[in-house]
Amino acid sequence: MTATSGSLVRGAPNPGSQGALRHLNQERLFEFLLSNGPSTQAELARGTGLSTATVSNIVRDMTAKGVVATSPVNSSGRRALLVRLTDTGDIAVGVDFGRRHVRIVLATLGYEVLAEESVVLPLGYDVSESLHAAAGLLDRLLEGNGFERQSVLAVGVGVPGPIDRRTGTVIQGAILPEWVGVKLRDLEDAFRFPVVVDNDANLGALAEVTWGENRGIRNLIFVKIGSGIGAGLILNGQPYYGYLGITGELGHTPVAEHGIICRCGNRGCLETVASTTVMLDSLSRGSGESVTTADIVGRGLARDPATLRVVGDAGAAIGKAIANIANIINPEIVLIGGPLSGLGDTLLDPIRHGIMQNAIPAIGETTTLRMSSLGDRAESLGAAALVIQSAIAVHD
Repeated sequence: MTATSGSLVRGAPNPGSQGALRHLNQERLFEFLLSNGPSTQAELARGTGLSTATVSNIVRDMTAKGVVATSPVNSSGRRALLVRLTDTGDIAVGVDFGRRHVRIVLATLGYEVLAEESVVLPLGYDVSESLHAAAGLLDRLLEGNGFERQSVLAVGVGVPGPIDRRTGTVIQGAILPEWVGVKLRDLEDAFRFPVVVDNDANLGALAEVTWGENRGIRNLIFVKIGSGIGAGLILNGQPYYGYLGITGELGHTPVAEHGIICRCGNRGCLETVASTTVMLDSLSRGSGESVTTADIVGRGLARDPATLRVVGDAGAAIGKAIANIANIINPEIVLIGGPLSGLGDTLLDPIRHGIMQNAIPAIGETTTLRMSSLGDRAESLGAAALVIQSAIAVHD
């Protein structure tokens, strides 16, 4: 999450700070209201485990921002204050740029999807042209659904590459080299809104713990398998960014000692043996025809032997790389996203085998592995969640 100009708070304060604790406590209260509806302050304290004084302070801050409204009620014969989320009319925009698509979602602060649409982009697209196309799509979505531009809080953007959080710049390592050097200001100029930006895998992880069936999970790895292989990390309930913001580069984990040279300059990286690009090349050579990711899914489910071998080899390598991370952070859940998610257990089984072979037994046996619950919407929903969390963050 990159700091930008504007009125929104850009992400949580530094981990371990008093501000970070207040931010975390507010998110707990917000999530409880989303799940349980209007609640008294006493119910919020019991449901979140926070003290009544802490709840009172958070409610006061959120009321001042217009995020919640309060009204007096009688509870068990005693006067109490009922707290409910407000419909402010504000809109969070989430934008996901992929290798051949851009998807946009409009959502409320209460995590309700108002509209969404995606368009196809040409392979190797020009970034300036894609930004122009995305800005036009956003304008059409807003106008077509009767929303004023003034109602947009900010635009969250997911990009397919690592981002230096100090400058908000996409750096070397992006699966689409056209994105390297793109700055936050470029995005704001294109959309004409305040922008928050993050890596697509990070946003996939954020979406899973805010929109998906894994809400509330505090330690999670989201692995996006595509032309590149990236991982988003949720540690202790918060996205983990490291020092520069360059984390989860799973595709550049060495898995083949004498493998081929990777685009990053190292040898035998996971991406050189398990990306969808490698799978497509392998199957195209074997069949003499061009193969798509949809073909991999269809043939895999049909139990085509060549496809099963390619998917199995890739899955085992991915499982080995995941096990190396799991041995360090001990996640509760590992989720697999990307265009091959339709393979289900055909892909999960070899990944699971790779994890079990390389993880500490106790970790391998207790880590849940499953497909993303959000499919190809995860990254755009995560981008909208980034805006929502920025909008409700407690000021220091």
